[in-house]
Amino acid sequence: MQPQSYPILEFDPTREALIEPTRVVQPAKVPERCVLCFFQEVLEAAVAAGRAERIATLRSEIGEHPLRRLMVEGEEVAVLHPGLGGPLSAVLLEEAIALGCRTFVVCGGTGIVNPERVQSRVVVADAAVRDEGTSYHYLPPGREVTVDPEITDAIGRILAARGVPYVVGKTWTTDAVFRETRQRVAQRKAEDCLVVEMEAASLLAVARFRGVRLGLLLYGGDDVSGEEWDPRHGHKRSTVREKLLWLAVEACQVL
Repeated sequence: MQPQSYPILEFDPTREALIEPTRVVQPAKVPERCVLCFFQEVLEAAVAAGRAERIATLRSEIGEHPLRRLMVEGEEVAVLHPGLGGPLSAVLLEEAIALGCRTFVVCGGTGIVNPERVQSRVVVADAAVRDEGTSYHYLPPGREVTVDPEITDAIGRILAARGVPYVVGKTWTTDAVFRETRQRVAQRKAEDCLVVEMEAASLLAVARFRGVRLGLLLYGGDDVSGEEWDPRHGHKRSTVREKLLWLAVEACQVL
């Protein structure tokens, strides 16, 4: 590993770290397919309705992170809330992989960068701009990390079959919600980013490093594209968020 001007550029390709996920989490009998769902209220509703059974528990300093099983048409799919931000989400993805999950679909909300192209469509991410830190510990420095086209195509087919309007495009992953400046948003829009969030690049980098499959199904919540921030109350659209979970489950079943 060669010293660089900035520590984040000092990528170390060594495969084995001092703390491997398999030393923290032991393999278990869990579904190979797993949805990473950022909508806590939707997960709670599924639990209350008796549709989600806890089968394992991951832990961090903020508490428990239950891995649950959903049964859909006789098939089981795991579901896990992956926390918030790239570092925690990467840790929980690592541990889900260590448990035995191998195929993942992420469903979550985003900020809208390009409203003209999003226009109330679901966003199927095909790449993420790496404006965060976690991905640089899993992949050599680079501007973007991409999604396997077979995965985006499969997710698109599910949405088309269900009559759900969608667009395939790039997301911008950043660590700093309160540093999304007008200039920075304009720059990301110019490089074809549709939305902004905090985890996609990190999750894709972990998936690439560990050799597992991961796709992303996103929807626009707030809008950061204008002169003023428009919150749009995206977190209150429970029907949309619930529908996105079950679309993600369906997509995960066909990957």
